[in-house]
Amino acid sequence: MLGEIADLVGVGAALAVAEAVGGTRAYIARRPSADNWLIKAVGPEAAATIIDHFAVGSQGVEIEFPIGPAGSYMRERRQRARRLADLAAQGLRTTDIARQAGMTRRGVQMHLARRREHGDDDQGNFGF
Repeated sequence: MLGEIADLVGVGAALAVAEAVGGTRAYIARRPSADNWLIKAVGPEAAATIIDHFAVGSQGVEIEFPIGPAGSYMRERRQRARRLADLAAQGLRTTDIARQAGMTRRGVQMHLARRREHGDDDQGNFGF
């Protein structure tokens, strides 16, 4: 869903939608008022493009929106990844990193191995 919005009006607008209504069902009105959540989130021009794409006929549509990268789970995951990378960069042993991060030693090993395998990009893949 966010990828589709990003294709229509850009990644910034998709992230704004996720921040505004991510993790919930929200109604996209065919003729929204000026204080509508979508217009507030992305502006009137991008909102009109999104409405034209998703609304059916003269009716609006209710859509389930994913949380997106700003959601608490992804934010926590990125913060943990940064913390583990910082601790590893300090040259700490895996056991010490695990103690400081509140994780198991094996969990730290797996995380650091994935990070090495996939590079140091902790941005993740958000579908667009």
